[in-house]
Amino acid sequence: MKRLLLITWMTLAGTAGCFAQGPNDSGEYYKNADGKQGAGLKTALCGIIYNRDEGGDLNTAYKALWTHFKTTDARANGSVWDMYSNLREMTFGTDQDSGSGNKEGQFYNREHSFPNSWFGGKVMPMYTDLHHMYPTDKIVNNKRGNNPFGETNGESYKSANDFSKLGACTVEGYSGTVFEPNDEYKGDFARTYFYMVTCYEEKIADWYVNYPESNPTLDGNAYPGLSSWQLKMLMKWAKNDPVSEKEINRNNAVYAIQKNRNPFIDYPGLEDYIWGDKMDTTFSYSDYVVTIKGIVDIDSQADNQTPEAIFSPDGRRLEKPHKGLNIIRLKSGKVVKVMDGLQTFAN
Repeated sequence: MKRLLLITWMTLAGTAGCFAQGPNDSGEYYKNADGKQGAGLKTALCGIIYNRDEGGDLNTAYKALWTHFKTTDARANGSVWDMYSNLREMTFGTDQDSGSGNKEGQFYNREHSFPNSWFGGKVMPMYTDLHHMYPTDKIVNNKRGNNPFGETNGESYKSANDFSKLGACTVEGYSGTVFEPNDEYKGDFARTYFYMVTCYEEKIADWYVNYPESNPTLDGNAYPGLSSWQLKMLMKWAKNDPVSEKEINRNNAVYAIQKNRNPFIDYPGLEDYIWGDKMDTTFSYSDYVVTIKGIVDIDSQADNQTPEAIFSPDGRRLEKPHKGLNIIRLKSGKVVKVMDGLQTFAN
């Protein structure tokens, strides 16, 4: 008999799944969003998260990103946590973009995952907002350019090991060129975009009119903010790739630097309260029920669903699932993130 990885949904309810205050030591940070719904909740969150420590003028803050990444985007072994390429692990400083190099795996640079051309270029506070800035492989970043996120067969470009792809969009509603990140990080980027259109909702109309490259992704309105095809896709990405330990740690690290948070990481599934099937449900910052994935082993003949390899969030191979987040590659080739244990989102 074979062993099947069965992914089940577990809801944390009562005192085990609700936060005495805000999650992840956020205290009363989100208190002013209490009782809000849908578009009103989005606007209330904007009022909370827009204010941040910009870290000085643009040049000072942009240069400081190199240092900040060592805190926000380091793996457990200290290497650069790159979400665009898995060709090799890079070293902070040593492999920092020097203005040269033409091969994947040589250098990392500062990626605006929400392209800066969509908001006018070197404009504060967006230009240096760590919540959408990531260290990424320079060449893969350049291949992405200013194209929106999407799903593609990758006929124009594939990074090493087919980790990231560029090509014609296969998502209904858009046929232009898109960049598709790896399944492992699609939820990360979805929650990044939810943050951007929430934090900067008052700027979306201006971006849409004056920077047309943003049009495939944005709808030109404060609400919903995202175009219909993009929103549908990102909601799917967020569901299929739930909040990880990596994201939680990064959110806390960014908060320590610039004093604002990404609520879509603090409250897994929050997007459903704003754009999804919970739009009529009032939000409570201190009484929020979290649904996460869990692991159950059962007997099965399904070889293609058998775990082929199990990894910790920092890339260490594991003999068996451990308590917390596990990244599991199935024999079918699919990579899934699952939780074993309830402690990750409990306060």
